[in-house]
Amino acid sequence: MSLSVSRRLAAVTAFAVAGLFASTAPAALAAPTAVTAAPTPPDIPLANVKAHLSQLSTIAANNGGNRAHGRTGYKASIDYVKAKLDAAGFTTTLQTFTSSGATGYNLIADWPGGDPNSVLMAGSHLDSVTSGAGINDNGSGSAAVLETALAVSRAGLQPTKHLRFGWWGAEELGLIGSKYYVNNLPAAEKAKISGYLNFDMIGSPNPGYFVYDDDPTIEQTFKNYYAGLGIPTEIETEGDGRSDHAPFKSAGIPVGGLFSGADYTKTAAQAQKWGGTSGQAFDRCYHSSCDSLSNINDTALDRNSDAVAYAIWTLGAATPVPPGQSFENTTDVTIPDSPAAAVTSSITASGVTGNAPATTKVDVNIVHTYRGDLVVDLLAPDGTVYNLHNRSGGSADNLVQTYTVNASSEVANGVWKLRVKDSAAQDTGYINSWKITF
Repeated sequence: MSLSVSRRLAAVTAFAVAGLFASTAPAALAAPTAVTAAPTPPDIPLANVKAHLSQLSTIAANNGGNRAHGRTGYKASIDYVKAKLDAAGFTTTLQTFTSSGATGYNLIADWPGGDPNSVLMAGSHLDSVTSGAGINDNGSGSAAVLETALAVSRAGLQPTKHLRFGWWGAEELGLIGSKYYVNNLPAAEKAKISGYLNFDMIGSPNPGYFVYDDDPTIEQTFKNYYAGLGIPTEIETEGDGRSDHAPFKSAGIPVGGLFSGADYTKTAAQAQKWGGTSGQAFDRCYHSSCDSLSNINDTALDRNSDAVAYAIWTLGAATPVPPGQSFENTTDVTIPDSPAAAVTSSITASGVTGNAPATTKVDVNIVHTYRGDLVVDLLAPDGTVYNLHNRSGGSADNLVQTYTVNASSEVANGVWKLRVKDSAAQDTGYINSWKITF
């Protein structure tokens, strides 16, 4: 991660899922407009990711102890990644640029197929600082992106969107490689990139779980993944503007990503929810010679690597499915703080033939400052209760989620209700909107 851009300390707290690939209503009012189905994302083998890190460590050891821009270790790192991708069937392009009097390299890898006018891109910087091998910064992100790309090949994935992966040079000198790539893309090609996902430091030894708060759909995709694991996330602020997503964002391209922390100090509250040591940096070896193979938390690296694949499969390989009949309520309903009673929002379904399907979809958009307090149920017309959310997600804010409910025993027509109860004190919110699709 580069030190060249100033830090930001603001965080967005209210949003709703908006379309990643098309214009929508204002974020506070947006709601999903179609159901999508994607192939099941793979479990990225931790052993494979660590094998790539071992290779990068060996490359550094054989080339003066680092993999920095303009040094032989960086070019050897690029050659290693390129050989893996070439063998897996990617079309690779080695892009050269000059910085500080030395030749730099970006590696771009395209997976055949997908819509060429809608490109989903994932990337990471491959260079280290001169003081060390850069195994967490940023071997971790580079290895996870590489192994995800190889998983695309192993699966023979046929994505809806065109998939592109990038490894950037000279990030540590001020995002030089990624700026060069973006600045040299014709305007028509920039317009084709519907999203860029950045992974810079995702195996920190005293990790946090931070999600970029940029494009709301990308952000929510990562939050959904971690909610499924029951792991709370926080908005990423330490590295905001300091990594390779910044040039893409400046060009108007939707961006998002993950981060496990650098030289900021883990608080007691963060240690309580994530483990690790409070009062200590997320990565005590940040930009130091000790950023070696021993400077990795395997659990964080494993979870974040799986999250990379989850995002690629979810955002890139989903196939639009024509929605059934939908009914929506967009009236705000205040959720009173505990111990107040639950509140409900009603939808009347009519004109639907027979029973609800086994794949009834319920889109929930709740703005709340602590979704771990919430219990959310769907009530069928006959009063049957289907629990959707039961106090998971920890301290993360908002609940923007699509649930699949087997309501096949219920007559579709009638009054359906979303019931929300705040089960712990000190946090507030409201039902922004919800929708049921048969």
